[in-house]
Amino acid sequence: MRSPNGSFRETTLTETVPARHPDQPRPVPAVVRLYARALLVAKPTGEQWRQLGVSLTVGDKPMDDLVEWMRTSRTAQARQLFEQASNAGIAAVPDPPAPLRDFFTQVEATPDWVDWNQIRRGQRALRAAGADGIYLARDVSLLGGYQFSGFNQTLLRTGALEKGSNQRFAETFQWAMDVIAEDGLAAQGVGYQSTLRVRLIHAYIRSHVAAMADWRGDDWGVPVNQTDMAATLLGALIAPTAGALGMGLIYTPSDLDAIAHVARYVGWLIGVQEQWLPLSFRDGVRGLYHTLAALSQPDETTPLLAVPMIADPMTWNYTTLPGLRRRLARAQHLSITSAYLGPSAMRALGLPAYTPPWYPLVRIPLNATRSITALLLPGGRARAAQRGWRQQQALMRTITTSRPTIGNSATHVTHAA
Repeated sequence: MRSPNGSFRETTLTETVPARHPDQPRPVPAVVRLYARALLVAKPTGEQWRQLGVSLTVGDKPMDDLVEWMRTSRTAQARQLFEQASNAGIAAVPDPPAPLRDFFTQVEATPDWVDWNQIRRGQRALRAAGADGIYLARDVSLLGGYQFSGFNQTLLRTGALEKGSNQRFAETFQWAMDVIAEDGLAAQGVGYQSTLRVRLIHAYIRSHVAAMADWRGDDWGVPVNQTDMAATLLGALIAPTAGALGMGLIYTPSDLDAIAHVARYVGWLIGVQEQWLPLSFRDGVRGLYHTLAALSQPDETTPLLAVPMIADPMTWNYTTLPGLRRRLARAQHLSITSAYLGPSAMRALGLPAYTPPWYPLVRIPLNATRSITALLLPGGRARAAQRGWRQQQALMRTITTSRPTIGNSATHVTHAA
């Protein structure tokens, strides 16, 4: 049902749509629009658009309830008990408190739709993307995500400027590596643990930020809400894969659907409702297209967060010719961002409107050759995944000298809560 001005906005007596939700879909980056058209993905229907708006007011009730118990409980070791259950299973916690037992009983009941062969295949494909896959997550998804001005309001209230973009990205990168590690998503695996830790931190942030005097719920909805979380999930796993296709990496349709299956299970673990979880790669592109159309609205907070991030390579750890390599890295990442986001988004981010796309152009023939070789030769895919994993590990060492602690940039929030 459309409003009198022809927009998609619709509310009921029990469902309120925050003011940040636009009346109709906004423009999305050209590369996303291109993929959507190629896969015959339509614009959101009126009902889908309404759900995107309503979900701005929805958090993650199971984890929110658990955090409320942790905050109000007289159990001094509540956080330690959570970590113990996450690391070893709820059965390893003697006489667990009921709220903790109920939460982990639900989490440990793996959905029937989870296909572990698909999970392993998707993880292998994501490792095979190597450093280029991580570059795309950083330079396109994370940096481009600063155009989500509504989400920026939460970031700024959790100290994003003070902690620095390099630390935030390093923690996000570590989470991604944990997720795609071999057997990382198995019960109590490193990716399983990291994802539950991120889910816990999200709940602490929701509680902390929503209680701030300057938080405008009528305008922005709930901090770290379902729509924002769905966009973040798809931006972390689906968008870089789509971008990698444009940089010469070749995936089979089965590989693409396996990557989407990884995103589906990770989303379920992190508290995203099932309506937002991708059923296939095409469905993931649909979700990405729809959430971008709902959230992409840059404002004055956009360059505040984006400009420092583009300068981060100037602090990275290079042992040989550090000055030259840092400048080259900065130019390389600008090249990727400009190629995928386009002049309009670059201006909104406070960055140069155009940088020649030299890095993607250089990588296309090399990635295509390596992809074809991996597909044709026996054992080629396993070797590609091993090579890509080594690249990703080396990139992490370049960005930071020690393993990032996931959630460290939000420690003040979790302690305050």
